[in-house]
Amino acid sequence: MSKTKNFLIVSASVGAGHNQAAKATQQALQNTESANVSVIDFMNSENSYLNTLLKESYLRMIDVFPDMYDFIYRWTQTPASGSKVHYLLAQAMKRDMLALIDKHQPNMLIFTHPFPAVAASYLRRIRRVNIPLAGIITDFAVHRLWVHKEIDLYCVASPDIKNKLAHEGICPANIYATGIPIDAGFAQPLAKNAVRLSLGLHPDHKVILLMGGGLGLGPVKQSLDCLNSIEEKLQVIIVTGNNKHLQESLEYAAGRSNHSVHVFGYSRQIHELMAASDLLITKAGALTSSEALAAELPIIFYQPLPGQEEENALYLTSKKIAKWVKNSSELKWQIHSLVTQPAQLQEMKAKAHQFKRPLAAKAVAQAIGLNNYTGGENGCRDFRELVNNGRR
Repeated sequence: MSKTKNFLIVSASVGAGHNQAAKATQQALQNTESANVSVIDFMNSENSYLNTLLKESYLRMIDVFPDMYDFIYRWTQTPASGSKVHYLLAQAMKRDMLALIDKHQPNMLIFTHPFPAVAASYLRRIRRVNIPLAGIITDFAVHRLWVHKEIDLYCVASPDIKNKLAHEGICPANIYATGIPIDAGFAQPLAKNAVRLSLGLHPDHKVILLMGGGLGLGPVKQSLDCLNSIEEKLQVIIVTGNNKHLQESLEYAAGRSNHSVHVFGYSRQIHELMAASDLLITKAGALTSSEALAAELPIIFYQPLPGQEEENALYLTSKKIAKWVKNSSELKWQIHSLVTQPAQLQEMKAKAHQFKRPLAAKAVAQAIGLNNYTGGENGCRDFRELVNNGRR
Protein backbone atom coordinates (compact mmCIF):
# COMPACT_ATOMS: atom_id res chain seq x y z
CA MET A 1 0.00 0.00 0.00
CA SER A 2 1.30 3.45 -0.88
CA LYS A 3 2.57 5.64 1.95
CA THR A 4 0.44 8.45 0.55
CA LYS A 5 -2.99 8.18 2.14
CA ASN A 6 -6.13 9.20 0.30
CA PHE A 7 -8.64 11.27 2.22
CA LEU A 8 -12.10 11.96 0.83
CA ILE A 9 -13.97 14.86 2.43
CA VAL A 10 -17.68 14.63 1.67
CA SER A 11 -19.63 17.87 2.00
CA ALA A 12 -23.11 19.06 0.99
CA SER A 13 -23.97 22.36 -0.67
CA VAL A 14 -27.03 23.16 1.41
CA GLY A 15 -25.32 26.36 2.52
CA ALA A 16 -21.78 27.51 1.94
CA GLY A 17 -20.55 26.67 5.44
CA HIS A 18 -20.22 22.92 4.97
CA ASN A 19 -18.15 23.39 1.82
CA GLN A 20 -16.00 26.08 3.43
CA ALA A 21 -15.24 23.79 6.37
CA ALA A 22 -14.38 21.01 3.94
CA LYS A 23 -11.97 23.21 1.98
CA ALA A 24 -10.31 24.52 5.16
CA THR A 25 -9.82 20.94 6.35
CA GLN A 26 -8.48 19.92 2.94
CA GLN A 27 -5.89 22.70 3.05
CA ALA A 28 -4.80 21.76 6.56
CA LEU A 29 -4.50 18.07 5.70
CA GLN A 30 -2.56 18.82 2.53
CA ASN A 31 -0.04 20.68 4.66
CA THR A 32 0.56 17.33 6.37
CA GLU A 33 3.10 15.04 4.73
CA SER A 34 1.83 12.18 2.53
CA ALA A 35 -1.78 13.29 2.22
CA ASN A 36 -3.86 13.26 -0.95
CA VAL A 37 -7.12 15.04 -0.12
CA SER A 38 -10.22 15.37 -2.30
CA VAL A 39 -13.44 17.27 -1.56
CA ILE A 40 -16.77 16.08 -2.99
CA ASP A 41 -20.15 17.79 -2.83
CA PHE A 42 -22.51 14.90 -2.08
CA MET A 43 -25.52 17.00 -3.15
CA ASN A 44 -24.11 17.91 -6.55
CA SER A 45 -26.08 16.64 -9.53
CA GLU A 46 -22.90 15.09 -10.96
CA ASN A 47 -22.83 12.76 -7.96
CA SER A 48 -26.54 12.20 -7.41
CA TYR A 49 -29.68 13.55 -9.04
CA LEU A 50 -31.76 12.34 -6.08
CA ASN A 51 -29.54 14.15 -3.58
CA THR A 52 -29.80 17.32 -5.66
CA LEU A 53 -33.60 17.10 -5.50
CA LEU A 54 -33.35 16.67 -1.74
CA LYS A 55 -31.14 19.76 -1.51
CA GLU A 56 -33.56 21.85 -3.58
CA SER A 57 -36.47 20.68 -1.42
CA TYR A 58 -34.56 21.61 1.71
CA LEU A 59 -33.71 25.10 0.45
CA ARG A 60 -37.27 25.64 -0.73
CA MET A 61 -38.65 24.63 2.65
CA ILE A 62 -36.27 26.99 4.47
CA ASP A 63 -37.34 29.86 2.22
CA VAL A 64 -41.09 29.26 1.97
CA PHE A 65 -42.05 27.03 4.92
CA PRO A 66 -39.54 27.75 7.71
CA ASP A 67 -41.96 26.65 10.45
CA MET A 68 -42.31 23.27 8.77
CA TYR A 69 -38.54 22.88 8.61
CA ASP A 70 -38.29 23.80 12.30
CA PHE A 71 -40.88 21.13 13.13
CA ILE A 72 -39.02 18.48 11.11
CA TYR A 73 -35.68 19.47 12.65
CA ARG A 74 -37.02 19.04 16.17
CA TRP A 75 -39.08 15.95 15.35
CA THR A 76 -36.00 14.15 14.06
CA GLN A 77 -34.20 14.90 17.34
CA THR A 78 -36.32 12.31 19.14
CA PRO A 79 -34.83 8.78 19.28
CA ALA A 80 -37.70 6.97 17.54
CA SER A 81 -38.22 9.38 14.64
CA GLY A 82 -34.48 10.02 14.34
CA SER A 83 -33.83 6.29 13.82
CA LYS A 84 -36.48 6.11 11.10
CA VAL A 85 -34.97 9.10 9.27
CA HIS A 86 -31.49 7.56 9.61
CA TYR A 87 -32.73 4.41 7.90
CA LEU A 88 -34.62 6.22 5.11
CA LEU A 89 -31.67 8.51 4.31
CA ALA A 90 -29.27 5.57 4.35
CA GLN A 91 -31.41 3.60 1.92
CA ALA A 92 -31.74 6.60 -0.40
CA MET A 93 -28.03 7.46 -0.40
CA LYS A 94 -26.11 4.20 0.10
CA ARG A 95 -25.57 3.52 -3.61
CA ASP A 96 -24.18 7.00 -4.21
CA MET A 97 -21.83 6.59 -1.25
CA LEU A 98 -20.61 3.22 -2.52
CA ALA A 99 -20.02 4.74 -5.95
CA LEU A 100 -17.89 7.53 -4.42
CA ILE A 101 -15.86 5.00 -2.45
CA ASP A 102 -15.32 2.83 -5.53
CA LYS A 103 -14.23 5.85 -7.55
CA HIS A 104 -11.86 7.47 -5.03
CA GLN A 105 -10.66 4.44 -3.02
CA PRO A 106 -10.10 6.53 0.14
CA ASN A 107 -8.21 5.39 3.21
CA MET A 108 -10.61 7.52 5.20
CA LEU A 109 -13.93 9.35 4.75
CA ILE A 110 -14.45 12.73 6.42
CA PHE A 111 -17.87 14.40 6.59
CA THR A 112 -18.86 18.03 7.10
CA HIS A 113 -22.59 17.30 6.70
CA PRO A 114 -24.67 14.57 8.38
CA PHE A 115 -26.45 13.19 5.28
CA PRO A 116 -23.44 11.41 3.76
CA ALA A 117 -22.35 10.43 7.27
CA VAL A 118 -25.69 8.62 7.71
CA ALA A 119 -25.12 6.62 4.51
CA ALA A 120 -21.51 5.69 5.27
CA SER A 121 -22.31 4.72 8.86
CA TYR A 122 -25.07 2.42 7.66
CA LEU A 123 -22.69 0.78 5.18
CA ARG A 124 -20.18 0.23 7.98
CA ARG A 125 -22.93 -1.23 10.15
CA ILE A 126 -23.84 -3.83 7.52
CA ARG A 127 -20.13 -4.41 6.72
CA ARG A 128 -20.24 -3.16 3.17
CA VAL A 129 -17.35 -0.81 3.94
CA ASN A 130 -14.53 -1.00 6.45
CA ILE A 131 -12.67 2.26 6.29
CA PRO A 132 -12.41 4.83 9.11
CA LEU A 133 -15.02 7.59 9.29
CA ALA A 134 -14.61 11.08 10.74
CA GLY A 135 -17.33 13.66 11.36
CA ILE A 136 -16.75 17.41 11.57
CA ILE A 137 -19.84 18.95 13.16
CA THR A 138 -20.12 22.46 11.74
CA ASP A 139 -22.62 23.87 14.25
CA PHE A 140 -22.68 24.79 17.92
CA ALA A 141 -25.24 22.03 18.49
CA VAL A 142 -25.54 18.28 17.91
CA HIS A 143 -28.41 16.94 15.83
CA ARG A 144 -29.27 13.26 16.15
CA LEU A 145 -28.46 12.72 12.45
CA TRP A 146 -24.81 13.13 13.44
CA VAL A 147 -24.84 10.43 16.12
CA HIS A 148 -23.40 7.09 14.93
CA LYS A 149 -21.35 4.53 16.81
CA GLU A 150 -19.69 3.67 13.48
CA ILE A 151 -18.01 7.10 13.23
CA ASP A 152 -14.51 6.69 14.63
CA LEU A 153 -13.60 10.32 15.24
CA TYR A 154 -15.56 13.51 15.80
CA CYS A 155 -14.33 17.11 15.69
CA VAL A 156 -16.66 19.60 17.37
CA ALA A 157 -16.89 23.32 18.11
CA SER A 158 -16.22 23.35 21.85
CA PRO A 159 -15.94 21.25 25.03
CA ASP A 160 -19.65 21.87 25.63
CA ILE A 161 -20.51 20.23 22.31
CA LYS A 162 -18.13 17.37 23.11
CA ASN A 163 -20.04 16.76 26.34
CA LYS A 164 -23.38 16.79 24.49
CA LEU A 165 -22.11 14.27 21.95
CA ALA A 166 -20.71 12.06 24.70
CA HIS A 167 -24.09 12.21 26.40
CA GLU A 168 -25.53 10.67 23.22
CA GLY A 169 -23.32 7.64 23.75
CA ILE A 170 -20.23 8.48 21.67
CA CYS A 171 -16.91 7.49 23.24
CA PRO A 172 -15.38 10.70 24.74
CA ALA A 173 -11.87 9.58 23.77
CA ASN A 174 -12.86 9.87 20.11
CA ILE A 175 -14.32 13.40 20.35
CA TYR A 176 -12.02 16.39 19.87
CA ALA A 177 -13.04 19.96 20.71
CA THR A 178 -11.09 21.47 17.80
CA GLY A 179 -13.35 24.37 16.89
CA ILE A 180 -15.09 24.67 13.52
CA PRO A 181 -12.53 24.69 10.68
CA ILE A 182 -12.17 28.05 8.92
CA ASP A 183 -9.66 29.48 6.48
CA ALA A 184 -6.15 29.61 7.95
CA GLY A 185 -5.88 33.29 6.97
CA PHE A 186 -7.98 34.20 10.00
CA ALA A 187 -5.02 33.28 12.19
CA GLN A 188 -3.23 36.40 10.91
CA PRO A 189 -4.49 39.62 12.57
CA LEU A 190 -4.96 42.60 10.24
CA ALA A 191 -4.58 46.30 11.05
CA LYS A 192 -8.08 47.81 10.99
CA ASN A 193 -7.17 51.24 9.61
CA ALA A 194 -4.89 49.84 6.91
CA VAL A 195 -7.63 47.47 5.74
CA ARG A 196 -10.21 50.27 5.76
CA LEU A 197 -8.03 52.46 3.61
CA SER A 198 -7.45 49.60 1.15
CA LEU A 199 -11.23 49.16 0.87
CA GLY A 200 -11.88 52.88 0.39
CA LEU A 201 -13.42 53.30 3.86
CA HIS A 202 -13.01 56.23 6.23
CA PRO A 203 -10.74 55.13 9.10
CA ASP A 204 -12.65 57.07 11.79
CA HIS A 205 -16.28 56.16 11.05
CA LYS A 206 -17.95 53.02 12.42
CA VAL A 207 -18.32 50.13 9.96
CA ILE A 208 -21.28 47.73 10.09
CA LEU A 209 -21.03 44.45 8.18
CA LEU A 210 -24.21 42.72 6.94
CA MET A 211 -24.00 39.09 5.82
CA GLY A 212 -26.54 36.46 4.79
CA GLY A 213 -24.18 33.52 4.29
CA GLY A 214 -23.13 32.01 1.00
CA LEU A 215 -26.76 31.82 -0.20
CA GLY A 216 -27.56 35.41 0.75
CA LEU A 217 -30.41 34.37 3.04
CA GLY A 218 -31.90 36.18 6.01
CA PRO A 219 -33.21 39.74 6.45
CA VAL A 220 -30.26 41.59 4.90
CA LYS A 221 -32.48 44.18 3.17
CA GLN A 222 -34.47 44.72 6.38
CA SER A 223 -31.22 45.25 8.28
CA LEU A 224 -30.16 47.98 5.84
CA ASP A 225 -33.58 49.64 6.18
CA CYS A 226 -33.10 49.63 9.94
CA LEU A 227 -29.63 51.16 9.65
CA ASN A 228 -31.07 53.96 7.50
CA SER A 229 -33.13 55.08 10.49
CA ILE A 230 -30.02 55.56 12.65
CA GLU A 231 -28.68 59.12 12.78
CA GLU A 232 -25.04 58.29 13.59
CA LYS A 233 -22.82 58.41 10.52
CA LEU A 234 -22.07 54.84 9.53
CA GLN A 235 -20.30 52.91 6.80
CA VAL A 236 -22.07 49.73 5.74
CA ILE A 237 -20.58 46.69 4.01
CA ILE A 238 -23.02 44.12 2.63
CA VAL A 239 -22.04 40.64 1.41
CA THR A 240 -24.81 38.91 -0.56
CA GLY A 241 -23.00 35.65 -1.36
CA ASN A 242 -24.26 33.93 -4.50
CA ASN A 243 -27.64 35.70 -4.37
CA LYS A 244 -27.43 37.84 -7.52
CA HIS A 245 -30.98 39.16 -7.19
CA LEU A 246 -30.28 40.38 -3.65
CA GLN A 247 -27.02 41.97 -4.78
CA GLU A 248 -28.76 43.93 -7.54
CA SER A 249 -31.57 45.15 -5.29
CA LEU A 250 -29.12 46.26 -2.60
CA GLU A 251 -26.89 48.06 -5.09
CA TYR A 252 -29.97 50.08 -6.02
CA ALA A 253 -30.86 50.64 -2.35
CA ALA A 254 -27.28 51.70 -1.56
CA GLY A 255 -27.69 54.83 -3.65
CA ARG A 256 -30.71 55.85 -1.58
CA SER A 257 -29.18 55.15 1.84
CA ASN A 258 -28.27 57.73 4.46
CA HIS A 259 -24.95 55.97 4.91
CA SER A 260 -21.99 55.02 2.76
CA VAL A 261 -22.91 51.53 1.55
CA HIS A 262 -20.60 49.07 -0.21
CA VAL A 263 -22.17 45.93 -1.71
CA PHE A 264 -20.21 42.76 -2.45
CA GLY A 265 -21.44 39.53 -4.00
CA TYR A 266 -19.55 36.33 -3.28
CA SER A 267 -16.28 37.47 -1.75
CA ARG A 268 -12.96 35.87 -0.92
CA GLN A 269 -12.12 38.90 1.24
CA ILE A 270 -14.23 37.99 4.27
CA HIS A 271 -11.21 38.17 6.56
CA GLU A 272 -10.44 41.69 5.37
CA LEU A 273 -14.09 42.80 5.51
CA MET A 274 -14.42 41.53 9.07
CA ALA A 275 -11.14 43.14 10.10
CA ALA A 276 -12.41 46.49 8.80
CA SER A 277 -15.72 46.23 10.68
CA ASP A 278 -16.87 47.14 14.16
CA LEU A 279 -20.05 45.06 14.22
CA LEU A 280 -21.55 42.13 12.26
CA ILE A 281 -25.28 41.67 11.71
CA THR A 282 -26.11 38.23 10.37
CA LYS A 283 -28.17 35.10 10.70
CA ALA A 284 -26.48 32.52 12.88
CA GLY A 285 -24.51 30.42 10.41
CA ALA A 286 -21.79 28.63 12.35
CA LEU A 287 -19.01 29.24 9.81
CA THR A 288 -19.69 32.98 9.59
CA SER A 289 -19.91 33.10 13.38
CA SER A 290 -16.62 31.22 13.76
CA GLU A 291 -14.91 33.59 11.33
CA ALA A 292 -16.27 36.59 13.24
CA LEU A 293 -15.00 35.13 16.51
CA ALA A 294 -11.56 34.64 14.96
CA ALA A 295 -11.62 38.29 13.85
CA GLU A 296 -12.88 39.31 17.33
CA LEU A 297 -15.84 40.98 15.67
CA PRO A 298 -18.97 41.55 17.83
CA ILE A 299 -22.10 39.88 16.43
CA ILE A 300 -25.81 40.64 16.38
CA PHE A 301 -27.99 37.75 15.27
CA TYR A 302 -31.16 38.87 13.49
CA GLN A 303 -33.81 36.36 12.46
CA PRO A 304 -31.61 33.24 12.27
CA LEU A 305 -33.00 30.40 10.21
CA PRO A 306 -34.96 27.79 12.18
CA GLY A 307 -33.34 24.63 13.43
CA GLN A 308 -29.57 24.59 13.80
CA GLU A 309 -29.10 28.35 13.30
CA GLU A 310 -31.44 29.16 16.18
CA GLU A 311 -29.49 26.66 18.27
CA ASN A 312 -26.24 28.37 17.25
CA ALA A 313 -27.68 31.73 18.29
CA LEU A 314 -28.88 30.33 21.60
CA TYR A 315 -25.48 28.84 22.38
CA LEU A 316 -23.39 31.89 21.49
CA THR A 317 -25.68 34.34 23.26
CA SER A 318 -25.61 32.11 26.36
CA LYS A 319 -21.83 32.64 26.34
CA LYS A 320 -22.37 36.43 26.02
CA ILE A 321 -20.41 36.35 22.78
CA ALA A 322 -23.24 37.73 20.66
CA LYS A 323 -26.60 39.53 20.88
CA TRP A 324 -29.84 38.09 19.48
CA VAL A 325 -32.60 40.49 18.44
CA LYS A 326 -36.09 39.41 17.41
CA ASN A 327 -37.42 42.44 15.50
CA SER A 328 -36.39 45.68 13.79
CA SER A 329 -37.04 47.82 16.88
CA GLU A 330 -34.68 45.68 18.96
CA LEU A 331 -32.12 45.74 16.15
CA LYS A 332 -32.17 49.53 15.91
CA TRP A 333 -31.86 49.93 19.67
CA GLN A 334 -29.03 47.39 19.92
CA ILE A 335 -27.03 48.95 17.06
CA HIS A 336 -27.41 52.44 18.54
CA SER A 337 -26.37 51.14 21.96
CA LEU A 338 -23.27 49.40 20.68
CA VAL A 339 -21.98 52.11 18.31
CA THR A 340 -22.44 54.84 20.93
CA GLN A 341 -20.97 52.85 23.83
CA PRO A 342 -17.56 51.51 22.80
CA ALA A 343 -17.17 49.75 26.15
CA GLN A 344 -19.90 47.28 25.17
CA LEU A 345 -18.14 46.50 21.90
CA GLN A 346 -14.86 45.99 23.76
CA GLU A 347 -16.51 43.58 26.17
CA MET A 348 -17.89 41.53 23.27
CA LYS A 349 -14.47 41.58 21.58
CA ALA A 350 -12.90 40.25 24.78
CA LYS A 351 -15.43 37.40 24.90
CA ALA A 352 -14.70 36.57 21.27
CA HIS A 353 -10.98 36.55 22.01
CA GLN A 354 -11.51 33.93 24.70
CA PHE A 355 -13.63 31.71 22.46
CA LYS A 356 -12.00 32.08 19.04
CA ARG A 357 -10.34 29.12 17.31
CA PRO A 358 -8.56 30.53 14.22
CA LEU A 359 -6.42 27.38 13.87
CA ALA A 360 -9.35 24.98 14.11
CA ALA A 361 -8.61 23.42 10.69
CA LYS A 362 -5.07 22.62 11.80
CA ALA A 363 -6.46 21.12 15.01
CA VAL A 364 -8.83 18.97 12.94
CA ALA A 365 -5.92 17.74 10.82
CA GLN A 366 -3.96 16.90 13.96
CA ALA A 367 -6.95 15.08 15.45
CA ILE A 368 -7.37 13.08 12.27
CA GLY A 369 -3.71 12.64 12.94
CA LEU A 370 -1.76 10.96 10.18
CA ASN A 371 0.88 10.34 12.81
CA ASN A 372 -0.41 11.75 16.09
CA TYR A 373 -3.61 9.81 16.82
CA THR A 374 -3.01 7.05 19.40
CA GLY A 375 -6.46 5.46 19.38
CA GLY A 376 -9.28 5.50 21.87
CA GLU A 377 -9.93 3.51 25.01
CA ASN A 378 -12.87 1.89 26.81
CA GLY A 379 -13.86 -0.09 23.74
CA CYS A 380 -13.31 2.67 21.15
CA ARG A 381 -11.69 1.65 17.87
CA ASP A 382 -7.98 2.10 17.22
CA PHE A 383 -8.44 4.79 14.61
CA ARG A 384 -4.81 4.88 13.46
CA GLU A 385 -4.89 1.17 12.64
CA LEU A 386 -8.02 1.70 10.54
CA VAL A 387 -6.34 4.54 8.64
CA ASN A 388 -3.35 2.37 7.87
CA ASN A 389 -5.16 -0.87 7.07
CA GLY A 390 -8.84 -0.19 6.45
CA ARG A 391 -10.26 -0.92 2.99
CA ARG A 392 -13.67 -1.64 1.60
